[in-house]
Amino acid sequence: VQLQAFGGGLVHSGASLRLSCAASGLSNYDMGWFRRPPGKEREFVAAINWSTGNTYCTDSVKGRFTISRDNAKRTVHLQMNSLKPEDTAVYYCAASQVYLATMTSQYSYWGQGTQVTVSS
Repeated sequence: VQLQAFGGGLVHSGASLRLSCAASGLSNYDMGWFRRPPGKEREFVAAINWSTGNTYCTDSVKGRFTISRDNAKRTVHLQMNSLKPEDTAVYYCAASQVYLATMTSQYSYWGQGTQVTVSS
C-alpha cells in the first residue's frame, strides 16, 4: 500500500490550491484528508467513499474545500479555495475501511504530508 500526497505550497490568503493523493495497493477503502496546524494535533478535513463518491467534510472548510476522486487514476483530490491563514498546516491523505471516517484511529494507511502555507 502506498499513498503519495502532493500539491502543497505557499499562497496568499484567498488563493486556491489543489492537493492530490495517488493511491496504490488499495481496494474498498474510503479516503480522507487530515491536517496538522502548527503546534496543534492532527485534525480531520474531508473524506470520500471510493465506490459511491459520497463525501463528508468538517464545518470549517465547507463551501471552500471539495474532495473528489478519479477512479481511473486512483487519485483523490482536495480542491481548496478561498484559503485562509488558519488553513496553514501539513496535509495528509489516508485510507480507511470505515465509511466516511473522521477519526485518525479509523485510518489504516497514511501518506507523507504536504505543507500548505497561507500568508495573510
